[in-house]
Amino acid sequence: MSTPTILVHRSAELLAQAAAARLITTMVELQSSGRIPHVVLTGGSIADQVHRAVAESAAREAVDWSRVELWWGDERFLLSGDAERNETQARAALLDRVRIDPDRVHPVPPSDQTDDDPERSAAEYASALERASSPEDHGPTPTFDLLMLGVGPEGHVASLFPEKPALYDERSVVAVRGSPKPPPIRVTMTMSTLRRAREVWFIVSGADKSQAVHLALEGAGMYQVPAAGPRGLNRTMWLLDTDAAGELPSNWSIA
Repeated sequence: MSTPTILVHRSAELLAQAAAARLITTMVELQSSGRIPHVVLTGGSIADQVHRAVAESAAREAVDWSRVELWWGDERFLLSGDAERNETQARAALLDRVRIDPDRVHPVPPSDQTDDDPERSAAEYASALERASSPEDHGPTPTFDLLMLGVGPEGHVASLFPEKPALYDERSVVAVRGSPKPPPIRVTMTMSTLRRAREVWFIVSGADKSQAVHLALEGAGMYQVPAAGPRGLNRTMWLLDTDAAGELPSNWSIA
């Protein structure tokens, strides 16, 4: 697993713009090498800003959006089209504004398509991931080229919360009931799946996240601070604004 690199930006807006530029560049480089990038999206306010910055970038057309496979690390188990779903937010901010192949967009099945059964949604998403994997992946999911994650104030990533059962689950995708953060029912990739990415980017803004950033980088246990768990096979980056970087451990240098 890779050693994290830390990049700090003066504001959430500059963080979003920098992450968007880096995302476009990464996908162009992957496509130039002949790969179809597998990218895992995240949700939340900073992710929404990143998606909008990509959509508004003049460089977005450098990406062949019809040759990108998109996944979500977690999803709120709600009706299709609900404004609180990560998928809905990503479509409004970015996906509806680029020429994307709908067959390469892989949303977590919503409640109205799974008989209101989150376990069925999780099983269907796990099956979709398995179908997309190849023998070279040596596992039940693709080896993602890029996985983007936000971090909660208590250190959660995706919908993996401290000390909750999903953190201990060995399946690739699981249902989460009783989430400490509403809505209470969610579907999430597990830690073993989040660790199957060549690059992991944590994109974090806000002073309320600074302690979680500190603990994750300081080496806290992933069961207490889930953000300490995911690491990229080749690269791990923490993209922060100055508020989120307010409590960085003294032994960490900023790139």
